[in-house]
Amino acid sequence: MTAGFDIDAPRWDQGTFAGRLRHFLAITDPRLALVPDAELDRAKALVDGCRAGLVPPGSSREQLRYAKTLYDSAFHPDSGERMNLLGRMSFQVPGGMALTGCMLQFYRTVPAVVFWQWVNQSFNAIVNYTNRNAASPISLRQIAVAYVTATSTALATAVGLNLYTKRAPPLVARWVPFAAVAAANCVNIPMMRQQEIINGITVTDGDNNELGCSRRAAAKGIAQVVISRITMAAPGMIILPIIMERLEKFPFMKRIRVLHGPLQVLLCGGFLLFMVPAACALFPQRCSLALADLEPELRASIVAKHGDKVPYVYFNKGL
Repeated sequence: MTAGFDIDAPRWDQGTFAGRLRHFLAITDPRLALVPDAELDRAKALVDGCRAGLVPPGSSREQLRYAKTLYDSAFHPDSGERMNLLGRMSFQVPGGMALTGCMLQFYRTVPAVVFWQWVNQSFNAIVNYTNRNAASPISLRQIAVAYVTATSTALATAVGLNLYTKRAPPLVARWVPFAAVAAANCVNIPMMRQQEIINGITVTDGDNNELGCSRRAAAKGIAQVVISRITMAAPGMIILPIIMERLEKFPFMKRIRVLHGPLQVLLCGGFLLFMVPAACALFPQRCSLALADLEPELRASIVAKHGDKVPYVYFNKGL
């Protein structure tokens, strides 16, 4: 049943958005965040064994595929190490829905804005560090600088816009949290992955043979991650305020003000259930860059060794 089975072969075509969406729907499933570490370790052992050609007798393809789903959801694609729970994409729905719901609910006062933006950026820092390209190490000092810079950016944007919109229509004030989140993502992700921009990330040919390090590849990968993260948050943080602004005008909603927060959290969860995998699927995980777009020195090195046999290079862009 498993003879000739390649466990690393994509189950769905990763060259199409639909194929990537199906892949990320599987590995960002919030239920995977509840899988115990012991089961994750067994899945990793099964995947590693399958790669080495040592498949336990009686294993079915479905068992192997499920093990690979657990592996992809919990282990870093570069290092193979188990990622911390808060940083996994399977935790993005429960973690993101709670934080987004609170940011959208408690936006009226400066102390509330400061507190929830700080909590959100702390969570984002964990996610960004966990999903970096692990081949590029980062020091504790660089992590601290990235965290402080991103948090300061989010707070400055949120507090500044909060004060600026005091006389604006109520709906405009409800969109302030999204503006702060988007601004912070533009700072947090590049700062947390600054080593990749400074030193470049490893690029390979189509057969995964290392060719060198490229700063331009790092810049492309990080830019795509920033776009994905903002896209992930946008529908819930833009559409939900419109929904709540209209719902709160109904008499029954005025009688249950205490439930507005929980309601926004649940509605955020509904948006994120689809937007987390959809945003992750916007760009291929294994990103490519044309040889002509590489740094001149790296391009010359590749051409000298391989001629015109390497038209594109490939790298892990992170999530």
